[in-house]
Amino acid sequence: MNDTAQRSARKHPCEKCPLHPRPVFRALSDDELSFVAQFKKGELSVDKGGTVLAEGTRNPHLYTILSGWGFRYKLLSDGRRQIVNFVMPGDMIGLQGTLTGEMQHTVEALSPMLMCVFERDELMSLFRAHPELAYDVTWIAAREESTLDEHLLSVGRRSALERLSYLLAFIAERASDVGLFNGTPMVIPITQQHVADTLGLSLVHTNKTVRKLSQKKLLHWRGGACELLNLDGLKSLSGWAPVDGLKRPFI
Repeated sequence: MNDTAQRSARKHPCEKCPLHPRPVFRALSDDELSFVAQFKKGELSVDKGGTVLAEGTRNPHLYTILSGWGFRYKLLSDGRRQIVNFVMPGDMIGLQGTLTGEMQHTVEALSPMLMCVFERDELMSLFRAHPELAYDVTWIAAREESTLDEHLLSVGRRSALERLSYLLAFIAERASDVGLFNGTPMVIPITQQHVADTLGLSLVHTNKTVRKLSQKKLLHWRGGACELLNLDGLKSLSGWAPVDGLKRPFI
């Protein structure tokens, strides 16, 4: 982890977690909440552009994002980058290292981020003491697999216009659920390079695709961010619809 990351004081006790009131998350029982409060070891703040987890390294911690945006990516030996997903409040990161030892991807902050810190070595106590929370961890891993399936379908079979529409609609839907917009315009802090590295397109092709969506008045690109003007239009163009009514667990 680089020097832009630093441990902070515990500003958000679990009992007053800002994510708990969000309708998208399942409620924890008093017993579960008490356990998670003991499981949590502190909080970590990371500046925009900071590395949270680095591919090929070992990290003794797991993190749940409390605020901010980030993304997961892998690098080829020549430096080419593939972004595999975007991470937001409620997402748990670092779980992969529990099984493989070393991280198989890097997580970078798109904006300032604040995260809950958990000790990886204590994860087994969660499985032993709270089967419901253990199921939640399994759910989180399965959901990540489902998300990657959908992204693979997008890269493999959707047109460039459909790919970009799907990606932005998917990100915006998730961001809305966890309160990243909070009534403000839907502005996603990504560049066209981030889009190109996610969708497997050249930067030139990405720019042409962005212009087509802009001409349809579906989005407006401004510097290092994308403002969505018509989320329903993006969903319709991509042929994607979210699954409604599912309560998400988070730890």
